[in-house]
Amino acid sequence: MIRAVMLLLVASLVLGACGGWSDSRLNPGNWFGRSQAVPTEGTAEPANPLIPRGSSVFRREERPDTHVAITKVTELVIERTNTGAIIRAEGVAAFQGAYEARLRPQTETGDPENGVMTYVFEINYPVNPRPVGNENSRTIVVARSLTNQELAPIRVIRVTAEQNARESRRR
Repeated sequence: MIRAVMLLLVASLVLGACGGWSDSRLNPGNWFGRSQAVPTEGTAEPANPLIPRGSSVFRREERPDTHVAITKVTELVIERTNTGAIIRAEGVAAFQGAYEARLRPQTETGDPENGVMTYVFEINYPVNPRPVGNENSRTIVVARSLTNQELAPIRVIRVTAEQNARESRRR
């Protein structure tokens, strides 16, 4: 029994001396201090070091706008819908192969001036010129949708081309 008491006494003395282990430099938990908040430097957005800044697989180079006005507008139809109207314009290009037809508002803000909303019928031509062909092969149709809120201040819709313009008035 004396051995057990001695062993218990020695073990308690050894364990009592180990109280400084948590503050010791030999303890791997003390190799670095506690963390603290510091102000960041540089950009706030996360960066991927494998992708250079300003590049993206999906980003295209900015190209200048090469749209030009179509040669002439042959038809303009405004079709009413439940939510507004659809402007449908038909025009004839100078030669075949025109693409990316659009009705672009003539004003920078896209708002009507004195109740007249003017659109420019624009298209792109291919780099390599195509044959002129007959008028049916050069005919292009484009449409644009307007909501009831956009239609409220408009009394006249005008579509312009290089040689002419067509307009439709509200009844």
